[in-house]
Amino acid sequence: MTERAAASPDTTGDAPEKLDRRIYLLTLTVVAGVIMSVFDTTVVIVALDELSRQLHAPLSTVQWVVTAYLLALAVVIPLSGWATDRYGARTAWLVAVTGFTAGSVLSGLAWNIESLIAFRVVQGLAGGMMMPVGQALLVVSAGPRRMGRVMGILSVPMVLGPVLGPILGGLVVQEVGWRWIFFVNLPTGLVALALALTLLPATPPARKGKRLDVPGLVLLASGLVATLYGLSRAASAGGFTGSTTIACLAAGLALLAGFTVYSRARGDAAIIDVRLYTNKVFAAASANTLLLAAAMYGALLLLPLYFQSVRGNGALDTGLLLMPLGLGAATAMPIAGRLTDRLGPRRPMLIGLGCALLGTLAYTRIGPDTGYPLLAIALYVSGLGMGATMTPNMVATYISLPKADVPRASSAYGIQRQVGASFGAALYAVVLSRNVDRHLDGGSPDPARLAGAFNDTFWLAFVLTAAMIGTAMLLPMRAPAPARPSAAPEEPARA
Repeated sequence: MTERAAASPDTTGDAPEKLDRRIYLLTLTVVAGVIMSVFDTTVVIVALDELSRQLHAPLSTVQWVVTAYLLALAVVIPLSGWATDRYGARTAWLVAVTGFTAGSVLSGLAWNIESLIAFRVVQGLAGGMMMPVGQALLVVSAGPRRMGRVMGILSVPMVLGPVLGPILGGLVVQEVGWRWIFFVNLPTGLVALALALTLLPATPPARKGKRLDVPGLVLLASGLVATLYGLSRAASAGGFTGSTTIACLAAGLALLAGFTVYSRARGDAAIIDVRLYTNKVFAAASANTLLLAAAMYGALLLLPLYFQSVRGNGALDTGLLLMPLGLGAATAMPIAGRLTDRLGPRRPMLIGLGCALLGTLAYTRIGPDTGYPLLAIALYVSGLGMGATMTPNMVATYISLPKADVPRASSAYGIQRQVGASFGAALYAVVLSRNVDRHLDGGSPDPARLAGAFNDTFWLAFVLTAAMIGTAMLLPMRAPAPARPSAAPEEPARA
């Protein structure tokens, strides 16, 4: 089949439509903004000790520089779908990038820990809108036959951010000081704004008269904050038994359950319509998003701890040793995107899960003296698995939904990813703590015993990854059908 035929909207064959210059530029514009938010999630972690010294604050208070950002990120995600519907994706995107850039500059100018935490909230509120709004914009612009390749490009910063963030953060803090981990966002933000003003098409509001669902927002945002704060407490305390942890998690789950009942009654008027989950493909992709975020971000928590506590590597060396993971993901994502456009999400997803399981299995067997070449190969294979699962699952999230549902579906995706990552981090921290206690049994931290504790904990990553096989089988087996302009976007697709 010729390229002309493949690009035609009337194509019924297997060849995907060609990515044109306009789509590449739109994707570049969105990536330029998203990369700031993703990097800022992890880049600050390496600066906490320096912040404690420079701002004369205890670490328990400085931790809120990270926690406040993550909670603000979660609060605003539900708003992103409504803002896109109400004001248009271009306007929502410009506001988010402007707010994040301003919040970054203000954070760099902070005069005490309280002002820094407040400005990090500004950053989080703006950063939380970037990924959902950017995804919604690209999904609608690319269409179903090009979505895989576009999502493959957009996924790269989502994996590279957690891997490269600590490296860049450590270098910046060491060479020029902590304020520059925020100031570096200024040139990136200005470039992102210039690209958006120049390249983003005007997007008229899909539902111009739609009012904000305030009761739904309060229920959902409060539930998310309580749940995520409870999970962060569990991770720091090494268990789910603390009274504050239990109270927060119970309150969060009750509020989220209340939102579910409320949303079903409100239907299309709710800030996120839970009836989206009656679509079998969207529901399966959502389950995969939770599990994938838990498995991936949990592993990204374990691996640096393994290199530092078992093998004695420093922070910078650890970051460099993790590079094969990011390289594997960057290799797989474009390939997985093309395969998804050609074959549908299921087969690339299953291939990715196979790679992820193989790489994780290796880390259940490693010891303190395992050679670095073997460690690097295992990391690269794990990275291939991450990249090859994330891209088709992002496509599956939107593939069966009409355009009118995309903004709220992107909000739901962001919430699922954030909750999954927080749950994974808490679960891995608790399981690792228990395994370390069991293996050391009150003795000295012998590297061989510590390695055994990490081996056992990596089995959790293996189980979480294997659990995705069942839901991956529910994803479409075939490539998406070409877009039909005559289809009415207002009618929701229900499975």
